[in-house]
Amino acid sequence: MSGENLTAEQLAEIEEKYDPEMAFRPTGRMITLLVTLLLVSMSLYHFYASGFALIREVLHRGIHLSFVLSLVFLLFGFRKKASKTPQTGFFYFNGISFLDLIFAILAVVTALYLPLLPPEQLATRVGNPSQNDILMGTALLVLTLEAARRSVGPTLPIIGLIFILFALFGPLAPGALKHGGTSWAGLVNHLYLTNQGIYGIAIGVMAQYVFLFILFGVLATRIGLGQLFIDLAMVIAGRYSGGPAKVAIFSSAFMGTISGSSIANTVTTGALTIPAMKRVGYPPHFAGAVEATASTGGQITPPILGAAAFIMVEYLEIPLRDILAAALFPALLHYFGIFIMVHLEARKLGLKGLSKDELPKAVLVLKQHWLSIIPLAILVYLILSGKTPDFAAVYGIIACVVVGFLNPVNRLTFKDLWNALSLGAKNTLAVGAAAACVGIIVGVVTLTGVGFRLGYVVIQTATDLGNLVGNIWPLSYFAIEQWALFFTLILIAISCIIMGAGIPTTATYIILVAVAAPALAQLQIQPLVSHFFVFYYGVLADITPPVALAAYAAAGIAGSNPFQTGNTAFKLGIAKALVPFIFVYSPALLLVTDGFTWTAFTITLAGAMIGISLIGMSFAGYFLAPLSSRQRWWVGLVSLLFIAPGLETMGIGILLFAPVLLMQLKQRQNHVPEPR
Repeated sequence: MSGENLTAEQLAEIEEKYDPEMAFRPTGRMITLLVTLLLVSMSLYHFYASGFALIREVLHRGIHLSFVLSLVFLLFGFRKKASKTPQTGFFYFNGISFLDLIFAILAVVTALYLPLLPPEQLATRVGNPSQNDILMGTALLVLTLEAARRSVGPTLPIIGLIFILFALFGPLAPGALKHGGTSWAGLVNHLYLTNQGIYGIAIGVMAQYVFLFILFGVLATRIGLGQLFIDLAMVIAGRYSGGPAKVAIFSSAFMGTISGSSIANTVTTGALTIPAMKRVGYPPHFAGAVEATASTGGQITPPILGAAAFIMVEYLEIPLRDILAAALFPALLHYFGIFIMVHLEARKLGLKGLSKDELPKAVLVLKQHWLSIIPLAILVYLILSGKTPDFAAVYGIIACVVVGFLNPVNRLTFKDLWNALSLGAKNTLAVGAAAACVGIIVGVVTLTGVGFRLGYVVIQTATDLGNLVGNIWPLSYFAIEQWALFFTLILIAISCIIMGAGIPTTATYIILVAVAAPALAQLQIQPLVSHFFVFYYGVLADITPPVALAAYAAAGIAGSNPFQTGNTAFKLGIAKALVPFIFVYSPALLLVTDGFTWTAFTITLAGAMIGISLIGMSFAGYFLAPLSSRQRWWVGLVSLLFIAPGLETMGIGILLFAPVLLMQLKQRQNHVPEPR
């Protein structure tokens, strides 16, 4: 499929193909109307509940869960179908099987059964569930696992089943993982009747915060903020060498402020940037990789950060503004790393920028779209002033609606508002089902204490590796404890990438932090740092083959080989793989960590930028002129000195790089770019 002439429908097909969260099945008119009414009602309920009502926490979570599960069974089929027409037959009504209709109704009943109990009665049932409680809890567990399978794929529910079996058969577990086990009634009691399971923090954050921010992103895009970001990126970077690729970076960075979805960002901005990159001479796989890598940055770019930022708020009990401050410079380093590699590739290939006629006029762009920036400005101001995230999101949504109705450009109609409310709710279903399923996993972790057990296993394995390596010269220069920390980070990073290959980023973060936080805490790593480390590596899975979904979506637009695009995207995103190590060794990069000083921050940021530049040169094979294989390996090894930036290591690294720099200066005058 060529990326030059893709229609909006074709782009939607690509997003649906590579994003399981958007693979909705076709339905008949009556079911479509019913689903739309439910989706709009879901949006209006969350807006009212978070902005103007006082609803008991467990009831709010139950209502949210009932919406999510019932709509998943209505919108996601038992199997992913390629057909664009509703299924028909004796067992179907308007494209929905009668069994799915029963599941949808049962989901509402089981999700609301517990929250609708009087609080005093519920308190007496915890620890002593009735037969009805066990029956309802069992049904909700099964429905949650099935809803997660339909909306996000089989990996997450399989992990959930493994954890359930682990809880039931603890005495049979090996080594340090062995525990006393529990009965089915005890498991249902913990996962259903307490706030440690399905009704835990994960679903609570989705109901209270994430839903509103996703809705805000949909409305902000509809009133023209997304188009403003793309046009501004064209104005800023389009005329420079390899311009469209740099436009992709800037536009994806801007879009990341209102959307935390890697695949949605890839399709939205890639429809423009990928064909433009191909026109100026970038190979199709490289064009797709640039867009995919830049778009994954949306999940680590303030102020949205996907759902993980709000989970961190609950786990760490710190203000959202501190989370956003901590995320700022690591996100900028991610984009800086891509920019370096894109620039070097453009210089190597001798690529030019876009012509003046192809670029929008800055004055005209601002004149047409400046009003659309107001809701985002209000949102950020309220967060920075200390207001709660839900308060900020509610008034951001109100600002979107007001600006949309008043703005003569991209004017919002009531039909547009209706569609936005429907789409916003629809975009939350998969992440909501995943959050409920993660609640099962986290519940087993708290019930069995397996998080600390796994943390012990990780540290013991890392220590053994450290003892092995630490006795080899010259690696013995570093203490065993330093090697233990390094290998602990490596093991956790690999776990995050593997887990993230099959489940959403937020789910990966919640599951892995249960293991990583205890392990890193034993190594005196600050909680904020350990949470960010896990989160960043979970995001990296979107561009890590074999399941690099963002890269595969970009390949669909570019018309390139998906696996080649994924490999190139991983290479371009290598800076993101280094940044978490940098802020573990130098927490000052996160701004709000204990012991922060501006001196330490400046040294860390400078060292990180140099290190990222060096690793970019190594992978691009170019600096001032092409690098030989030996030079590339040498520069790559030197870049590792900047993982733990300090004046001493930076000085050594610069001295070691100096010979390559001198050779490059001599080669520069003889280099002729490859013809394109």
